[in-house]
Amino acid sequence: MEQHQQQIPNGTLILVMGILSIVGCCCYGIPGLIFGIVAIVLASKANKLYMESPENYSGYGNVKAGKIMGIIGVVLSVLMVAYIIWIISYFGWETIQNQELLQERIEEMMQQQ
Repeated sequence: MEQHQQQIPNGTLILVMGILSIVGCCCYGIPGLIFGIVAIVLASKANKLYMESPENYSGYGNVKAGKIMGIIGVVLSVLMVAYIIWIISYFGWETIQNQELLQERIEEMMQQQ
């Protein structure tokens, strides 16, 4: 008798969270970190469930793809957060809030090169 496979729980959600983590890294990195960590945690749980009985579940490809995209999203988000911290420390918070002063600092930096 043939056994019916069911979709692995949260497979599509993990894939969506992985995609959102890559997109979210462009929003100052924080949403990308959140979505990426959620995708990785959910993928780890789904991976354990799948490894216990792989014959019962389908859709494991979504879990693997979502986890990979979650990892990429977390790495990109960490780089974005580090870049923003560097910009704030280099130019200063007051400079970043003042458009004219920021323009002057960028022009000074360009002339020094």
